Amino acid sequence: MSNEAIRVSAHGPQGPHDDEQPGPGVYEPAGQPAEPERDASKEAAETVLKAFGGVRGMVDMTLPGLVYIVAFNITHKVPAAAWSALALCAVFVVVRLARRETIQHAFSGVFGVAIGAWISMKTGKAEDFYLPGLLWNVGYCLALAVSALVRWPMIGLMLGPITGEMFTWRKQNPGRLAAYTKATWAWVLIMGLKPVILFPLYFTHNINLLGWLKVALGIPPLLLAMYVTWRILLTAPPPIKAEPDEEQPEE
Repeated sequence: MSNEAIRVSAHGPQGPHDDEQPGPGVYEPAGQPAEPERDASKEAAETVLKAFGGVRGMVDMTLPGLVYIVAFNITHKVPAAAWSALALCAVFVVVRLARRETIQHAFSGVFGVAIGAWISMKTGKAEDFYLPGLLWNVGYCLALAVSALVRWPMIGLMLGPITGEMFTWRKQNPGRLAAYTKATWAWVLIMGLKPVILFPLYFTHNINLLGWLKVALGIPPLLLAMYVTWRILLTAPPPIKAEPDEEQPEE
């Protein structure tokens, strides 16, 4: 039998139809996720990265603390170290403005560094530069926990506007609410390790150990929390896009 006859007998005279689906025994290459799965993975990753400023946002929040501890070890003077960290924050803001990028994360870094610099110069204690950040971590973890307990998980509040679902996840998408709640508790556990480790060091006045550990614990826990959030969102129902009259949170 000719090849043409085989094709006609297998698919009819018009060849294979577009809507034909492979049967259960048809081989699909291993390791190749289905298109919807790839799309969901990409959307989840982009959503999480965008919400937390991406790599640039993490750098903006971490490098000033590194510059502070390096400058302090060189000069042994709190004002010099504090002004060095502030100067770097100012550079970040100027660069972002020049590139017409958002300054949200750079500006938040300036605000935190400015408070730490002011306190450390006022008290003359080098470790006080890190005190506002430590207190912020504690407050942030408490806010995350409370938001999860009252069923307004903060991760959902942060990601909802980015995905276009706004607050539909709370009333119309219970699977999405459960995912955001789970992700929020993950952030509480992961980010809560930082103050648990660093606060005792603050009270020992060991500025070098405190400073270097603060830098070391800057990006890795954040990356871990973002990765866990991404994994949770992969198994969550897709977002339900909000209509214009649904964008305000319901009581």
